[in-house]
Amino acid sequence: MIVYTPLWETMKRKNFTTYTLRVKHEISSSTVQRLRKNMPVSTNTLNDLCVLLNCKLSDVAEFVED
Repeated sequence: MIVYTPLWETMKRKNFTTYTLRVKHEISSSTVQRLRKNMPVSTNTLNDLCVLLNCKLSDVAEFVED
């Protein structure tokens, strides 16, 4: 299972909020909700998050066995 726990930690370190993602960087509310619930998102979204946060994919998502 892919989880986005690292994303929230990275955002906290870089002073990003979900408001910043939604309003300033135009990440949809539904995408933010999918991330919160560890639901699938597109690789384009993951790429956008890495670019916005200037980080690696491992700073956004990780694989955890069920």
